[in-house]
Amino acid sequence: MDYRQILALFIPLLIDQGFIVGLNLVNTAMISSSGVAAISAVNMIDSLNIFLINVFVAVSTGGTVVVAQYKGNGNDPMVSRAAAATVTSVSLLAFSLSLLVLSLHNPLIQVLFGTADADVMANAKVYLIGSTSSFLGIAIVQAVCGALRGIGKTKASLMLSLIMNLTYVVLNIVFINFLHMGVLGMTIAVNISRYAAAVCAIYYLFRMDATLGLRLRDLFHFPISMLKKIMFIGLPFAAEQMFFNGGKLLTQIFIVSLGTYAIATNAISSTLAGLSQIPAGALSLTIITVVGQCMGRRDIADARKFIKSFIWLSSASFVLMTLILLPLFKPLVGLFDPPAAIVGDIFMITLINLVAQIPLWSISFIIPSALRAAGDSKFTSITAMLSMWLFRVVLGYILGIVLGFGIVGVWLAMNCEWGVRGMIFLWRLRGKKWYEHQLI
Repeated sequence: MDYRQILALFIPLLIDQGFIVGLNLVNTAMISSSGVAAISAVNMIDSLNIFLINVFVAVSTGGTVVVAQYKGNGNDPMVSRAAAATVTSVSLLAFSLSLLVLSLHNPLIQVLFGTADADVMANAKVYLIGSTSSFLGIAIVQAVCGALRGIGKTKASLMLSLIMNLTYVVLNIVFINFLHMGVLGMTIAVNISRYAAAVCAIYYLFRMDATLGLRLRDLFHFPISMLKKIMFIGLPFAAEQMFFNGGKLLTQIFIVSLGTYAIATNAISSTLAGLSQIPAGALSLTIITVVGQCMGRRDIADARKFIKSFIWLSSASFVLMTLILLPLFKPLVGLFDPPAAIVGDIFMITLINLVAQIPLWSISFIIPSALRAAGDSKFTSITAMLSMWLFRVVLGYILGIVLGFGIVGVWLAMNCEWGVRGMIFLWRLRGKKWYEHQLI
C-alpha cells in the first residue's frame, strides 16, 4: 500500500470520527439543558452502554481483520463469506445482549448506581431501557461498516455513520429542544436513528455494492470455519472490552459515590477528551485495514513501517489538538452551562489529559490495533485487561477515594495506566511473535 491509498482510507474515517465526537458534544450539551440530573443519568448509563456495545463492536473488528487479510491475499470469494459471517454473528450477539439487559434492568441499575439521587435514578431507568432497545440497529451498522473498512471502502462506511448520527442529532433537537421531552426524547431519537441506519446498511450491502457479491440468504448461512477465524480475533477483543469497560464502569461507580457534580464533571471532561482524540481515533481504525492487508500479503516490513509512522502521526495530532483546544476551553465548556463550582476541576482534568495523551495514547491504542490486525489478539487483550484492573481501577480508587483527590485522581490513574500498557506493547512490537500467527 502507498500513502495515497492510506490517505484515501483515513480521510473518511477522520470525518466520521469528527462527526461522531462533535455530535456527541452537541447531544451532551442539549441534554444538559434538561438539568444536572439528566446529564448525570445519561453519563451513568452510557458507561454501561459502552461496556455492552463494545462487546459486539469487538466481534465486528474481528470481521474487519479477517476481511482485510483475505482482501490483501486477493481471495474475493472468502472476502464475501467473511463479510456475511460478520454481519450475522454481530447481530445475533447484540440481540442476545439487549434481551438480557432488558430483563435485568432494575437490579442492574440498583447494583451499579444505587447510591445516586432519586431524580438521577428515574432518568437512568428510562435511558437504559430505551438505549438497550436500539442495540440490534447499531450492531448491524457496525458490522456492515466493519466489513466495508476491511476492503477499504471507508467512504461508504462514513455515509452510513453520518446517516445514523445526523439523524440522531436532528431528532434530539426536535424531542429535547422543541418538545422538551428530556431523556425520554433522547431514547426515542436513538432508536429511530439506529434502526433507520441499519435499514440503509442492509440495502447498501445487497443492492448498491457489487464488490462483495452478497445475497440475503448468505446471512442465514453459518460457516463454522469462517466464524472461528472471526472469533479468534473477536472473542479475545470482546473479553478485553468487557474487562476494560467493566473497569471503567467500576470507576464510574466510584464517581457516582462522589456526588452528582462529580458525575457531571466526568461527563463534560470525557466529551472534551473525545474532541482531542478525533484524528488519533481515525488513525487507530485505519491501521487495522492497513496492517490486515499487509499481513494478508505477508509483508512484515511494510507493516512495521506503517505502524511506526502511525504512532508518530498520532502523537503529532495530539500536539495540534492541544494547541487548538486550550484557547477554546471557555467557549466549549460554556456549551454545557455547568455550575461554576465544577469548572476548575474540568479545566484541571482537561489540561492533565491533553499533556498526558501526547506521549502515552498512541503507544497504548495504535499499537494494539496493529497487533490485533496481525492476529496477535490474545496477548493484546490479556495485557489490556491486566493493566486496566491492576492500575486504572486500583490506582483510581486509591487516588480518588482513599487519598481524597476525587475525580482528578481517577483521571490521573487512567493516564498512568496508558503508560504502563503502552510500554508493554512497545516491547511486543520489537519482537517477532506478533506476526507469526496464521489467521487465513
